[in-house]
Amino acid sequence: MSSKSGTPKKNLLLFSGRAHPELADEVAKELDISVTAQDAYDFANGEIFVRFQESVRGTDAFVLQSHTDPINKWIMEQLIMVDALKRGSAKRITVVMPFYPYGRQDKKHKGREPVSARLIADLFKTAGADRLITVDLHTDQITGFFDGPVDHMRAQKVLTEHVSETYGGEDITVVSPDSGRTKLAEKWADRLGGCPIAFVHKTRDPLRPNEVVANRVVGEVKGRLCVVVDDMVDTGGTIAKAVQQLLDEGASGVVIAATHGILSGPAPERLANCGAREVIFTNTLPIPEEKRFANLTVISIAPLLARTIQEVFDDGSVTSLFDGDA
Repeated sequence: MSSKSGTPKKNLLLFSGRAHPELADEVAKELDISVTAQDAYDFANGEIFVRFQESVRGTDAFVLQSHTDPINKWIMEQLIMVDALKRGSAKRITVVMPFYPYGRQDKKHKGREPVSARLIADLFKTAGADRLITVDLHTDQITGFFDGPVDHMRAQKVLTEHVSETYGGEDITVVSPDSGRTKLAEKWADRLGGCPIAFVHKTRDPLRPNEVVANRVVGEVKGRLCVVVDDMVDTGGTIAKAVQQLLDEGASGVVIAATHGILSGPAPERLANCGAREVIFTNTLPIPEEKRFANLTVISIAPLLARTIQEVFDDGSVTSLFDGDA
């Protein structure tokens, strides 16, 4: 006999970086497994060490990390975890990054600039990643930066469901905080039953990043509840100004909804005091107690991530999770 038949068996293992262990625990609970035990610590000079406490040979490994501040440390830790899995003979390594780091650096605006979003994809491919799972990329083109399958999940469904349940009886206008997000606003409007959309036309000073010079609203907002949608909120300056503009133009109320709450620096204070009725984020990034405020709602992305991981593991259809909106 020249060959020997073996029993094909698949084992799913979930690994978590140290940036957002609560999310990994939620995902594990949804999958009815536990997060694989590991030793992870920093050396005195800042170098990171990771070792898994059980065999990973032949497993289908999913490595979850949230890329929050200090972002470069958590990228490096996830790369090291992928390398450890590759050298431990994991059969397939899927990197789960709910928030894709450096996603805003997806093209060159001027000469001598990096395309850092592509660099991130190359780093994970070189480390040994076979596949990526991510949520609401800054631009869809980033899916083409990684040389392998990318499951680009959308948080829109969980966010729109919350808005429908909470504000279903009101006249809603979906508002894009700038002209570049109108496609997103259109998808939101469809999900909310075909309500109108508007956008805030803004001008920027190219020499002053994160600062908006002037706004004007294009679309019908007077007497309507405006839902301002975006993929991420970082310092909160743009979106806080948009809220003020909408209220000045006669909106009956404003709700902010975004997938990633980065919330750098003054963002929590700005959002708490900008006049918005509610600010809704998912927990793709950890939002610690000190960054939380009265009108903040955080919706868990764990069920969506868990279903995606299960479909990938079962060689099922990830597109089916979009309700045909892929």
